[in-house]
Amino acid sequence: MSSLSAKADAAAAPRKTNPFWFRIRRNPLTLFGLVLLLMIVLLSIFAPLISPYDPSKISIKERFSPPSAAHWFGTDEVGRDIFTRILYGARLSLGVGVAAVLSAGLIGTIIGSISGYFGGRVDQIIMRLMDIILAFPSLVLAMAVAATLGPNLQNAMLAIAIIKIPVYVRLARAETLALREKLFVKAAVTFGIKPWRIIARHIIPNAVSPVVIQVTLDIGDAILLVATLGFLGLGAQPPTPEWGAMISVGWKYLLDYWWYPTFPGLALFLASCGFNLIGDGIRDILDPKSNR
Repeated sequence: MSSLSAKADAAAAPRKTNPFWFRIRRNPLTLFGLVLLLMIVLLSIFAPLISPYDPSKISIKERFSPPSAAHWFGTDEVGRDIFTRILYGARLSLGVGVAAVLSAGLIGTIIGSISGYFGGRVDQIIMRLMDIILAFPSLVLAMAVAATLGPNLQNAMLAIAIIKIPVYVRLARAETLALREKLFVKAAVTFGIKPWRIIARHIIPNAVSPVVIQVTLDIGDAILLVATLGFLGLGAQPPTPEWGAMISVGWKYLLDYWWYPTFPGLALFLASCGFNLIGDGIRDILDPKSNR
């Protein structure tokens, strides 16, 4: 009898599901952003298998060829296949944007945790430095840093990371100030555990949730910043197939050869849109209070 009741209870018990994935599936916009971004990433990874062209190979006789079966997105002013350059450019634009934001998130979380935990003069010095960085418009500061260090993709990534760090410092500091008063942190202090170990094992792991939300929201913005610096000549330099640099050259030919700036701009829009949709969805899942 007991075995029958146990089986009945097991049958009546709901199946365990992953709440995170379940909530993403219930949000069509987030799911659309995830699929869109996955397609872009896969296309960039398998670019050599998808397109037979070299992204840097010049073919003057095919310059400014319109979209066709041979060249899906047409060619540029020196005959390079635009579709191929967009695929390879996705690696750079997405890679630099993601790397910059992840670096800023990691560094900012560590600095913010130290600032919030120790307080006092350490906190004051760190926060005043962050206030100075935040006093400048993000694009202007990124341009200044990139121009000072030299126009290339690595310096553009560094510039974007620098302007993003203060946001994560503030987030981590706010979480640390709250965590510092928790019983488990006070117990660790009472047992004589060193501050750096408390920060590494108890503060940072518990302060990471808002940082993750902010990272997903910032990647789309970072990709736009990468393209903007490339457009202004402060990012990737020719003949590197980067979306912003392609748009910078292509917009001059917009009226006569519309496909040149249009398709890189569309790729940039779709990638940024995908990250923003994913970021909004993750924020709603991890921080339900944000949409109230």
